[in-house]
Amino acid sequence: MTCYNRRDLGLLLLRLSTGGVLAAHGAQKLFGWFGGHGLEGTGQYMESIGYAPGKLSATASGLAEAGGGTLLALGLATPAAGAAAAGGMAGAAAVHMPHGFFAQEGGYEYAATLGLAAAGLAIAGPGRLSLDHALGHVLDRGWMVPVALGVTAAATAVMVGARNRRVRQQAEGEQETLFEE
Repeated sequence: MTCYNRRDLGLLLLRLSTGGVLAAHGAQKLFGWFGGHGLEGTGQYMESIGYAPGKLSATASGLAEAGGGTLLALGLATPAAGAAAAGGMAGAAAVHMPHGFFAQEGGYEYAATLGLAAAGLAIAGPGRLSLDHALGHVLDRGWMVPVALGVTAAATAVMVGARNRRVRQQAEGEQETLFEE
Protein backbone atom coordinates (compact mmCIF):
# COMPACT_ATOMS: atom_id res chain seq x y z
CA MET A 1 0.00 0.00 0.00
CA THR A 2 1.32 3.40 -0.97
CA CYS A 3 1.42 6.09 1.68
CA TYR A 4 1.00 9.56 0.25
CA ASN A 5 2.94 12.36 1.88
CA ARG A 6 2.07 15.98 2.61
CA ARG A 7 3.60 17.12 -0.68
CA ASP A 8 1.35 14.80 -2.70
CA LEU A 9 -1.76 15.90 -0.80
CA GLY A 10 -0.79 19.58 -1.04
CA LEU A 11 -0.19 19.34 -4.78
CA LEU A 12 -3.52 17.54 -5.23
CA LEU A 13 -5.33 20.29 -3.32
CA LEU A 14 -3.55 23.03 -5.27
CA ARG A 15 -4.22 21.28 -8.60
CA LEU A 16 -7.91 20.73 -7.85
CA SER A 17 -8.53 24.28 -6.65
CA THR A 18 -6.49 26.13 -9.27
CA GLY A 19 -7.55 23.81 -12.07
CA GLY A 20 -11.20 23.92 -11.05
CA VAL A 21 -11.33 27.72 -10.97
CA LEU A 22 -9.56 27.96 -14.34
CA ALA A 23 -11.82 25.32 -15.92
CA ALA A 24 -14.94 27.15 -14.70
CA HIS A 25 -13.71 30.47 -16.14
CA GLY A 26 -12.92 28.78 -19.44
CA ALA A 27 -16.39 27.20 -19.54
CA GLN A 28 -17.89 30.67 -19.10
CA LYS A 29 -16.03 31.84 -22.20
CA LEU A 30 -16.53 28.76 -24.37
CA PHE A 31 -20.04 27.63 -23.44
CA GLY A 32 -21.69 30.46 -21.49
CA TRP A 33 -21.87 28.26 -18.38
CA PHE A 34 -21.82 29.66 -14.84
CA GLY A 35 -23.18 33.03 -15.94
CA GLY A 36 -20.66 33.47 -18.76
CA HIS A 37 -21.30 34.99 -22.16
CA GLY A 38 -20.11 32.17 -24.41
CA LEU A 39 -17.96 32.68 -27.48
CA GLU A 40 -20.09 35.42 -29.02
CA GLY A 41 -20.27 37.66 -25.97
CA THR A 42 -16.73 36.94 -24.89
CA GLY A 43 -15.53 37.57 -28.44
CA GLN A 44 -17.17 40.98 -28.44
CA TYR A 45 -15.58 41.77 -25.10
CA MET A 46 -12.16 40.60 -26.33
CA GLU A 47 -12.45 42.96 -29.30
CA SER A 48 -13.38 45.84 -27.00
CA ILE A 49 -10.22 45.36 -24.91
CA GLY A 50 -7.90 45.06 -27.90
CA TYR A 51 -7.66 41.30 -28.49
CA ALA A 52 -8.50 40.78 -32.17
CA PRO A 53 -10.06 38.94 -33.77
CA GLY A 54 -12.35 38.70 -30.80
CA LYS A 55 -13.94 35.30 -31.32
CA LEU A 56 -10.59 33.64 -32.02
CA SER A 57 -9.13 35.33 -28.94
CA ALA A 58 -12.10 34.16 -26.85
CA THR A 59 -11.61 30.62 -28.12
CA ALA A 60 -7.88 30.64 -27.36
CA SER A 61 -8.45 32.12 -23.91
CA GLY A 62 -11.28 29.70 -23.14
CA LEU A 63 -9.24 26.69 -24.25
CA ALA A 64 -6.21 27.79 -22.23
CA GLU A 65 -8.37 28.15 -19.14
CA ALA A 66 -10.80 25.24 -19.56
CA GLY A 67 -8.28 22.85 -21.09
CA GLY A 68 -5.34 23.87 -18.97
CA GLY A 69 -7.47 23.93 -15.83
CA THR A 70 -9.00 20.52 -16.45
CA LEU A 71 -5.61 18.97 -17.21
CA LEU A 72 -4.10 20.59 -14.10
CA ALA A 73 -6.91 19.25 -11.92
CA LEU A 74 -6.34 15.77 -13.34
CA GLY A 75 -2.57 16.08 -13.13
CA LEU A 76 -2.19 15.21 -16.80
CA ALA A 77 0.37 16.81 -19.13
CA THR A 78 1.17 19.09 -16.23
CA PRO A 79 3.95 21.16 -17.89
CA ALA A 80 1.80 22.01 -20.93
CA ALA A 81 -1.37 22.48 -18.86
CA GLY A 82 0.30 24.82 -16.39
CA ALA A 83 2.03 26.78 -19.13
CA ALA A 84 -1.18 27.21 -21.15
CA ALA A 85 -3.12 28.40 -18.10
CA ALA A 86 -0.29 30.73 -17.06
CA GLY A 87 -0.18 32.24 -20.55
CA GLY A 88 -3.92 32.85 -20.52
CA MET A 89 -3.69 34.52 -17.14
CA ALA A 90 -0.78 36.70 -18.31
CA GLY A 91 -3.05 37.95 -21.10
CA ALA A 92 -5.77 38.71 -18.55
CA ALA A 93 -3.31 40.43 -16.22
CA ALA A 94 -2.22 42.71 -19.07
CA VAL A 95 -5.79 43.99 -19.36
CA HIS A 96 -6.05 44.66 -15.62
CA MET A 97 -2.54 46.13 -15.20
CA PRO A 98 -3.60 49.80 -15.64
CA HIS A 99 -5.90 49.44 -12.63
CA GLY A 100 -3.11 48.54 -10.21
CA PHE A 101 -2.60 45.40 -8.20
CA PHE A 102 -5.71 44.86 -6.10
CA ALA A 103 -8.72 43.12 -7.63
CA GLN A 104 -11.27 45.33 -5.83
CA GLU A 105 -9.93 48.22 -7.93
CA GLY A 106 -10.01 46.13 -11.13
CA GLY A 107 -6.34 45.20 -10.78
CA TYR A 108 -4.38 42.16 -11.87
CA GLU A 109 -4.01 40.39 -8.50
CA TYR A 110 -6.48 37.56 -9.25
CA ALA A 111 -5.20 36.78 -12.74
CA ALA A 112 -1.60 36.92 -11.53
CA THR A 113 -2.31 34.58 -8.63
CA LEU A 114 -3.98 31.99 -10.86
CA GLY A 115 -1.22 32.29 -13.45
CA LEU A 116 1.57 31.94 -10.91
CA ALA A 117 -0.14 28.95 -9.28
CA ALA A 118 -0.45 27.28 -12.70
CA ALA A 119 3.18 28.02 -13.54
CA GLY A 120 4.24 26.74 -10.13
CA LEU A 121 2.41 23.47 -10.75
CA ALA A 122 4.04 23.16 -14.18
CA ILE A 123 7.44 23.46 -12.49
CA ALA A 124 6.79 21.41 -9.32
CA GLY A 125 4.92 18.63 -11.09
CA PRO A 126 1.61 17.03 -10.20
CA GLY A 127 2.63 14.72 -7.35
CA ARG A 128 1.84 11.03 -7.03
CA LEU A 129 -1.95 11.52 -6.87
CA SER A 130 -2.17 12.33 -10.58
CA LEU A 131 -2.75 10.82 -13.98
CA ASP A 132 0.80 11.81 -14.97
CA HIS A 133 2.15 9.60 -12.18
CA ALA A 134 -0.25 6.76 -13.04
CA LEU A 135 0.90 6.90 -16.69
CA GLY A 136 4.60 6.90 -15.85
CA HIS A 137 5.06 10.63 -16.54
CA VAL A 138 5.08 10.16 -20.32
CA LEU A 139 3.54 13.66 -20.64
CA ASP A 140 5.48 15.14 -17.74
CA ARG A 141 9.19 14.94 -18.55
CA GLY A 142 11.72 17.37 -17.11
CA TRP A 143 12.62 18.80 -20.52
CA MET A 144 8.96 19.60 -21.18
CA VAL A 145 8.81 22.24 -18.44
CA PRO A 146 11.17 24.83 -19.98
CA VAL A 147 9.90 24.07 -23.49
CA ALA A 148 6.24 24.53 -22.53
CA LEU A 149 6.89 27.65 -20.48
CA GLY A 150 9.22 29.11 -23.13
CA VAL A 151 6.85 28.54 -26.05
CA THR A 152 3.93 29.90 -24.04
CA ALA A 153 5.92 32.94 -22.93
CA ALA A 154 6.86 33.74 -26.52
CA ALA A 155 3.30 33.31 -27.82
CA THR A 156 1.90 35.35 -24.93
CA ALA A 157 4.40 38.15 -25.51
CA VAL A 158 3.37 38.34 -29.18
CA MET A 159 -0.36 38.37 -28.35
CA VAL A 160 -0.12 40.87 -25.49
CA GLY A 161 2.25 43.06 -27.51
CA ALA A 162 -0.18 43.16 -30.45
CA ARG A 163 -3.05 43.93 -28.08
CA ASN A 164 -1.10 46.73 -26.39
CA ARG A 165 -0.27 48.28 -29.79
CA ARG A 166 -3.96 48.22 -30.78
CA VAL A 167 -5.00 49.81 -27.50
CA ARG A 168 -2.30 52.49 -27.82
CA GLN A 169 -3.29 53.25 -31.44
CA GLN A 170 -6.94 53.47 -30.47
CA ALA A 171 -6.13 55.88 -27.62
CA GLU A 172 -4.01 58.03 -29.96
CA GLY A 173 -6.85 58.08 -32.51
CA GLU A 174 -9.33 59.17 -29.85
CA GLN A 175 -6.96 61.94 -28.74
CA GLU A 176 -6.61 63.19 -32.34
CA THR A 177 -10.39 63.21 -32.67
CA LEU A 178 -10.68 65.33 -29.53
CA PHE A 179 -8.20 67.87 -30.87
CA GLU A 180 -10.02 68.07 -34.23
CA GLU A 181 -13.33 68.95 -32.56
